[in-house]
Amino acid sequence: MEERQYLTTWKRYLPVIRLHLKKSLNEEQQFKLNIQDFESAGDRGKSGYIFSITIENGKVINNIGGSAVARDLFEVLKSDEAIKAILQDKSVKISVGKTFVFSIKTAHISAYK
Repeated sequence: MEERQYLTTWKRYLPVIRLHLKKSLNEEQQFKLNIQDFESAGDRGKSGYIFSITIENGKVINNIGGSAVARDLFEVLKSDEAIKAILQDKSVKISVGKTFVFSIKTAHISAYK
């Protein structure tokens, strides 16, 4: 299996993700991904492109090891300085479902945990 096959695809979406991530501080954000972008990068077959990432303070807290799409997305996110700054002191849940809608929910992490 070719590693990092979705990096280029996610890099193309980075400006849109950055914008929606900023907006997600006020309300949940959603936008539709183009499935052809991902199918041309690699065939996920029946497993599809469904995933969920939970990021707290810039670190993934759920297991994304089984999803190359999710791993590559996080790789791109953590390489962007503006996004790294947004992720600090936040809990961010990013998910993509069967309908290929990219969803971002952001909450501030309480200092009183």
